[in-house]
Amino acid sequence: MDFPKYDGSKHPDEWLDDAQKYFCVRQGKSEEYIVYIALSLIDSIIKLPTGIDNIEKLRNALKEDISFTVFKNTNKRKLQSLKYNPERKGGDTSNFISTFRKFCYNAEINDIEEQKKYLFKSLPNNHFDYVSNEFFEKMKNVNSNNELIERFEEIVLEESNLIRNGSIVALKHVFVGSSEHIPNSLWKIEFGDELATYANNSIKLQHVKSERLLGIYCIQIRYGYDYCKSPSTNHTEVSCSNDGYLNGDWKFNHSKLKNHQGYLKSNDIINLNIEKRYDNNKVEFLRSHDIQFTIGNDTFQEVVCHNERLGGNDEWCIELIHEVKIF
Repeated sequence: MDFPKYDGSKHPDEWLDDAQKYFCVRQGKSEEYIVYIALSLIDSIIKLPTGIDNIEKLRNALKEDISFTVFKNTNKRKLQSLKYNPERKGGDTSNFISTFRKFCYNAEINDIEEQKKYLFKSLPNNHFDYVSNEFFEKMKNVNSNNELIERFEEIVLEESNLIRNGSIVALKHVFVGSSEHIPNSLWKIEFGDELATYANNSIKLQHVKSERLLGIYCIQIRYGYDYCKSPSTNHTEVSCSNDGYLNGDWKFNHSKLKNHQGYLKSNDIINLNIEKRYDNNKVEFLRSHDIQFTIGNDTFQEVVCHNERLGGNDEWCIELIHEVKIF
């Protein structure tokens, strides 16, 4: 295999290092010979001074040529236009990081603070507040390229666990503690924005298998409206329906962290509550308990809404499902 010529489209350091490995390691040639061959492989459009008799002189001469300035500026412009796409949108984090580091190397951008700026500009501008806050928080006291990439990977991992509008989630009662994802535990979560915040939220949960909404059912009685009651506990009955009398607007709060801010993420432990519009806007919480019932050969655990003191029976783990299989 013939060694490639140098035409200014590759970093001089990389080209010369490759030349040394090729001629010195593989062929056992001297530095003088390597310089002689390297000079003969430089494109004629690149004019070098005379008297170059060692690798370092050749390296410096190549870097002083205008072609290297153009090469560095080209890679800076590539950095400015580089955009990160997560895997869920067809991107590849490993390839992105490799490209980012390569552009920094080619442009000779070694200052970590400057690298941070380019990396930040590459981030998607949707849900910008979350990304920017996480980025600047994690990038504090980062002093090396390895640390920079490590923190970026942490941001990417956390971002991939954010629950988005239209995501499929498993809603699991913490008290039960089962890690198995069964079809009846899968829900499509919907809300107004791309991400759901703890500060101001309203979500709907649509059962994946039946395509019905989770909520409390209101019925018309002689003097107004009332909510269906559980025959076993007399608490407000929770059901799945697409009927117009179903109230399916849920709010959530973090069950472990009081006044928690931020965005809803996979594996958060939450309480779910709903407002009874036709009962003085009373707020009740979703609860599971030990009472079971059967339909055909299937056994189910009843869930209700209540306005009593919150406890372990009112905690729900919401887990993002990346692949959905409905049997």
